[in-house]
Amino acid sequence: MKSIAQIVALLVIVVGAFVVYNSVFTVSETEQVLITQFGKPVGEAITESGLHFKIPFIQEVNVMDKRILNWDGRPHEMSTKEKTYILVDTYGRWRISDAKQYFLRLSNERSAQSRIDNILGSETRSAVANHELIEMVRSDKNREPKELYAIEGAVGKLGAIVKGRGKIEEEILANAAPKLVEFGIELLDVRFKRINYNESVRQQIYERMISERQQIAERYRSEGAGEAAKITGSRERELQKIESEAYRSVQEIRGSADAKASEIYANAYNQSRDAVEFYEFVKSLEAYQKILSDDTTMVLTTESDLFKYLKQID
Repeated sequence: MKSIAQIVALLVIVVGAFVVYNSVFTVSETEQVLITQFGKPVGEAITESGLHFKIPFIQEVNVMDKRILNWDGRPHEMSTKEKTYILVDTYGRWRISDAKQYFLRLSNERSAQSRIDNILGSETRSAVANHELIEMVRSDKNREPKELYAIEGAVGKLGAIVKGRGKIEEEILANAAPKLVEFGIELLDVRFKRINYNESVRQQIYERMISERQQIAERYRSEGAGEAAKITGSRERELQKIESEAYRSVQEIRGSADAKASEIYANAYNQSRDAVEFYEFVKSLEAYQKILSDDTTMVLTTESDLFKYLKQID
């Protein structure tokens, strides 16, 4: 009898512990909890961390994240206002603002991500279609337009923008956020992660860029050839000028030397006939030394100045 009472007491303790275990739950700092009874929410969501109680076996604890969550959309092909097809990749940040509404409409994060995909995808497509590509790429509308290429009239001049990427992102956020409120979701931010040309037109863009840069290279080459021809012509003119001035200087020096020699010769002739004759004799001997050898044969007239000294030798 005593053993039966002990067994009953033990069973009561076990059942009581099991009941207490199923009636107590904890909420962490990063979580919020919604209590449901037979699948329907009971009361408001519990957002305060700590120890909480529920009716065991009847009520169920549904844990949801209280932190800011990430949404990373898949790249989608879209057409801009000027009918340029581009791939747009976006991402965003959101959180559960109304746990009850979130549970009733979506029940889990997978459904929430799918709903955000649909709404943000639609709003992004609409925003891209209403703006030109330059508006999607540039963010500062106060920047002055810049020339991408040096050739006048070449494609590639960055024009002025009206809004810019930042304003378009704000428009997408403003249009999409109210549509997610009814699902208990607060959309915090939307950004463009990557914008690129469609693969079908990317090769054409590359070919056009190559062609434009080849035109720039040809212009630089032609300008360089013109400058080279100009430098060569200038060099030739300078050389001719230097040679001309040098030739003139040589002729002036030579003329001056000849005049000086003639003057010296005339003065010497006037001063001393003997000195002149001696000079003529010396110069004649130098001439004999240069032109006469053992096998030299000369034919001279009797009146030749050169024969005069040879005749005296005889």
